[in-house]
Amino acid sequence: MTTISNTVGPPGTGGTVNVGAREDLEDFIYRVSPEETPFVNNVGSIKCKAIRHEWQIEALAAPSSTNYHLEGDDLGTTYSAGNIPTRVSNINQIFEKDGIFSRTQGVLDLAGRPDVFSGPTDLVYVGRDSSFTVTSVSGGRVALPFAVARSRFPVRYVDSASVPVELRGAGSCSRQVQNFGTPAALEADSIIACEVITPGGNWSSYPPHKHDEDREGVETALEEIYYFQMRVGPGAGAASSSAQPAGPAFGYQRVYGTAERPIDVLEEVRTDDVVLVPHGWHGPAMAPAGYDMYYLNVMAGPGQTRAWLICDDPAHAWVRGTWAGQPVDPRLP
Repeated sequence: MTTISNTVGPPGTGGTVNVGAREDLEDFIYRVSPEETPFVNNVGSIKCKAIRHEWQIEALAAPSSTNYHLEGDDLGTTYSAGNIPTRVSNINQIFEKDGIFSRTQGVLDLAGRPDVFSGPTDLVYVGRDSSFTVTSVSGGRVALPFAVARSRFPVRYVDSASVPVELRGAGSCSRQVQNFGTPAALEADSIIACEVITPGGNWSSYPPHKHDEDREGVETALEEIYYFQMRVGPGAGAASSSAQPAGPAFGYQRVYGTAERPIDVLEEVRTDDVVLVPHGWHGPAMAPAGYDMYYLNVMAGPGQTRAWLICDDPAHAWVRGTWAGQPVDPRLP
């Protein structure tokens, strides 16, 4: 029997021995059709059953006048040498690779609120080394608190329903604190932020306290800003005569220092005013009767620990002990 040259076969048959991991050898001729789906057609898919996956490739002979054969004719007794298939392989391996996901041109839709006195709002945390654009179809007011950051944290969207709301104090010291950017609510590098609503006639940020030095477990060094908005309280407008309209709303903010670091501030505040607290005791923030107060607190410091640890002024710390026997202002939340 005539043996065709360059064939694959076991020893003793005249064929070329080609031994390897044969579990995944395929007997298919794949048609590559670039005019259809080029990527899928060229790549294809196949189930691998071994760590090393092998397949054979062989170039078909170009058509010529000497290698054609009519369909139905008997096969001749002489054969031209065939091309031995080339065996190629690849290794199936699970790879582990650290990476950073970039939300380049990612879009997040935030629901706003009618005003700052209407409870929490949606928010987005954007880490360092990032860029973003804020757009609105109908306009609005957007707060962009920020602080120096050493480490990068991922973008995080927080809806208003997930913002922790705390009723702090009691009686005339009742206030509503919306802890959207505190350490317990948001993972970040240095920034700490919250919103506070104080009904007319109440004091907040009280007793006076400070956070201007690092003392482990006792106090953290944090600079702070207060951004204010004021409004005429519900019902106050109706109580005023048309000849004498209510407002404009106002409040007061107190900041005072220590003997080593003196500072003395007592400011009347109105909507869009900002009070800086670089150090020292601060408080109370006073909302006169008839005028509700809102402020955005933003804090950050140089310490390695991101925590809001404060010390009350010893002269006024006793006030905190009186809250246990008083109800929270019913106007809150």
